[in-house]
Amino acid sequence: MKKTLIATTLAFLTLSVTGCETATKEGVGGVTGAIVGGILGAQVGEGHATNAAIMFGALAGAMVGSKLGRHLDEHDEARAQIVLEQNRTGVSSHWVNPDSGANITMVPTNTYQNRTGQSCREYQTEVTVGGKREQAYGRACRQPDGSWKIIN
Repeated sequence: MKKTLIATTLAFLTLSVTGCETATKEGVGGVTGAIVGGILGAQVGEGHATNAAIMFGALAGAMVGSKLGRHLDEHDEARAQIVLEQNRTGVSSHWVNPDSGANITMVPTNTYQNRTGQSCREYQTEVTVGGKREQAYGRACRQPDGSWKIIN
């Protein structure tokens, strides 16, 4: 319980530090990465090292998530919309962003309806830029207009 509380507190601190930047892909990626990293740090840390593991996980996650967000643009968002709409669970799609040179692979990993009846999908994305590979996990739900909105 204490680990989760610390990870959650760290996530909220990250949100407050990024302020208005959270509306950008880089900011959202950083915040999401910090949350995931903090939670993972809470899982691996033991005893007095738990707080350090959470902090390290959150910082590393923020850096990775921010970098991922920076390399994704409107071209990638349009491709992600197609993957979420058309790909069956477990079927990946790959593309190269012509502007950033990023190699992106996206695969829906789970399809379900949330408690309000909205269709949602979990997905995994792998982005390689300049020989460095990063992975991210997320969730998106279909909006009334048919588009997919990334939830986290």
